[in-house]
Amino acid sequence: MLDFAIFWDWLAFAVRWLHVITAIAWIGSSFYFVALDLGLRQRPGLPAGAYGEEWQVHGGGFYHIQKYLVAPAEMPEHLTWFKWESYMTWASGFTLLVIVYYAGADLFLIDPNVLDVSVPVGILISLACLAGGWLVYDILCRFLIGRADTGLMILLYVILVFMAWGLTHLFTGRAAFLHLGAITATIMSANVFMVIIPNQKIVVADLIAGRKPDPKYGRIAKQRSLHNNYLTLPVLFLMLSNHYPLAFGTQFNWIIASLVFMMGVLIRHYFNTHHARKGNPTWTWLVTAILFVIVIWLSTVPKVLTGEVKTSSAENIYVASAHFPAVRDTVMGRCAMCHAAEPSYEGVYHAPKGVILDNDAGIAAHAREIYLQAGRSHAMPPANVTQISDKERELLVAWFEEAGK
Repeated sequence: MLDFAIFWDWLAFAVRWLHVITAIAWIGSSFYFVALDLGLRQRPGLPAGAYGEEWQVHGGGFYHIQKYLVAPAEMPEHLTWFKWESYMTWASGFTLLVIVYYAGADLFLIDPNVLDVSVPVGILISLACLAGGWLVYDILCRFLIGRADTGLMILLYVILVFMAWGLTHLFTGRAAFLHLGAITATIMSANVFMVIIPNQKIVVADLIAGRKPDPKYGRIAKQRSLHNNYLTLPVLFLMLSNHYPLAFGTQFNWIIASLVFMMGVLIRHYFNTHHARKGNPTWTWLVTAILFVIVIWLSTVPKVLTGEVKTSSAENIYVASAHFPAVRDTVMGRCAMCHAAEPSYEGVYHAPKGVILDNDAGIAAHAREIYLQAGRSHAMPPANVTQISDKERELLVAWFEEAGK
């Protein structure tokens, strides 16, 4: 059993590594082509059908790039397709979802205090969310294509806010953020697989057959590609959020997720405007900073976090606190079955992240982590498997803040 646990942990690491590598490749090519598209310039004398061109310098050489808005007059001999980065990012991400959240559903996916369902039902809900998110998005895009891009984006954002709220009523906070990112990533990858690449194949088939391609296919593909561009930064935040309980494990986590999407859109708007040589909207950074401050405030309502205490003498203060005996009982009863030199919780063979909380010194040394993960947020215990109460969480907060003074 121990050997299997080690294998499973390394499998999760390998798939996560693959996911990061393929995501970097996909995001890199996506950002590059959007910037290239926005930077194209028109000039007299371009080849027939060419929309614009751009000169670039990199790696000791110069590149002369021309774009055909619909297609060139003839099929080029060599044509490079950009699709496998997207497909592998989604496939590796879904595999990681299965390994971590489906196989560990009782810890990471399902919180009985949020929605008390069995593991199979929880997994089915997860799959339905992934598929449903894409279907709703695709239907709206097909209905509003070329008619009201701004209205479409506003409507999609309203739906996204509703999804953020709804997911926090289905899963643990960690899983809700992960699923919001996974739904968005599914939309992005499905855009490539279901719309962008098929449309490009139609254009290629027309060229080979000697027909003039319909420009609508390029217009539709460009819209979906632009959506992907604006969705990338929020997805990155959501995928990394499981390391930050103050984002996913607090009362207003769904509002935080909604504001993160707005921040990502603002940042991409700055770069897209700059690449298109249409100005330098630095105001977007100010608004983003303000939104980030609001996020910080929402994660710590009603009080602001105190600073980290690092000295051993300060650790003695936590032990000397009048609250410490009750805190020790709480930690030993709710946390130490996993965070111990020899964990007693089934399936846990080593203390997560090496955090040992089965003695006074360990509890004092990790006072800040206890405060953040189990006091200020509900990140720990995962899915509240040990049923820590609100009063116990309040005790942890009072202990840390009073001792910190």
